[in-house]
Amino acid sequence: MTDNPSKEGSLKKQSSPIEVEKIRRDFPVLRRKVHGDKPLVYLDNAASSQKPQIVIDKLSDYYSRHNANVHRGIHALSEEATDAYEEAREKVNNFINAESSRNIVYTKGTTESINLVANAWGRKFLEPGDEIVLTYMEHHSNIVPWHIVARDTGAKIRGVELHEIGRARSEE
Repeated sequence: MTDNPSKEGSLKKQSSPIEVEKIRRDFPVLRRKVHGDKPLVYLDNAASSQKPQIVIDKLSDYYSRHNANVHRGIHALSEEATDAYEEAREKVNNFINAESSRNIVYTKGTTESINLVANAWGRKFLEPGDEIVLTYMEHHSNIVPWHIVARDTGAKIRGVELHEIGRARSEE
């Protein structure tokens, strides 16, 4: 791994431990106590992720002061919304080192993203005999689209078991 801002550099391993309590403080809902006096632990992120305070504040500001369709108008609110949208696209582009901010596609969530990749990329590039590798722990929303694409393209699904620590078994 290198220290320069390349695609490889953005995947650099963390050198310090995660500060769990500091992260928890960023999420107002995690300050709640449940079942008596136990701190809330939320593990259903596949269904709905909790928001840190900075996101809540940005959403509140947007809906209170700038709410309008992006790329759809020439009035002040639409221009502000479009500028904020494109600024966010540039920030994501810089963060992930994409070739261009035009390569950034926003979706409503993971399921929509998986379906988009499976149906757009998969249908275009997969051919009979190609393998789609899925682990046996995949969520239903990541299994069904690939099975449909495999059926329609002639590709094959290959299941991979995981080690007890959650890593794919490479010997298969």
